[in-house]
Amino acid sequence: MSERRACRLIGLARSTNRRELKACGDDEIRGRLEQLARERQRFGYRRLTALLRREGRKVNHKKIYRLYHAMGLAMRRRIRRHAPRRLTPPTWEKVGLTRPNQRWAMDFVSDTLADGRTFRALTVVDEFTRESLAIEVDTSLPGLRVIRVLEKLFAERGRPEEIRVDHGPEFVSRALNACCEQHRVLLRFIDPGRPMQNGFVESFNGRFRDECLNANWFLDVRSARRTIESWRLDYNSQQRCPSRLASPCKHVVAQHNLK
Repeated sequence: MSERRACRLIGLARSTNRRELKACGDDEIRGRLEQLARERQRFGYRRLTALLRREGRKVNHKKIYRLYHAMGLAMRRRIRRHAPRRLTPPTWEKVGLTRPNQRWAMDFVSDTLADGRTFRALTVVDEFTRESLAIEVDTSLPGLRVIRVLEKLFAERGRPEEIRVDHGPEFVSRALNACCEQHRVLLRFIDPGRPMQNGFVESFNGRFRDECLNANWFLDVRSARRTIESWRLDYNSQQRCPSRLASPCKHVVAQHNLK
């Protein structure tokens, strides 16, 4: 049977049949992908694809997914068996964020040092830019320490319109309430037992624990501060949502500063 007739019967163009397959050149991408995966062990294939694209490589996420699993870079993660109950957000929750310093969120994260002592970390996040504004680390973080962190941020970055917190004892203190009233900042509390209403900082805390706290062994508070601050700066420069890092966001920030 001739080639012409065979191609006609199966519906294949002869030019496609004669086309020679070229090598994909995956060796270079494999090497760089493995290097990035070793540097950032908790990154999935999508975030590794974003890092490769930032380096100027034109890669498809499907190809990176194939290489990612073929090289055994995927890490097993525990999956929740029960999905959380979905709640209708309050009216103020539905208001879209349009500029930096419109709403901040605060929460606490705890971890253990090498000698068994427990330390705490106060995380402050801007919900519009998703930027980590501060991570204060110490064995004890009372309400006055929280106020000191906020006043420092107010002086460096300006005051937000509101700050969202839970009902922790440091947040419900009279001193913090008086500080927010003095600076004309609305202190907004979520409903008790509903951490999903503070989803931005909860999501950040999950990434913070997965990529920093669980990946490092802290000998003392001083080393914990250095490592966590280094991770925070890297998060702000490399790991935030790409859409928030685009030029329109910078334009909005410039307009907000002019106001």
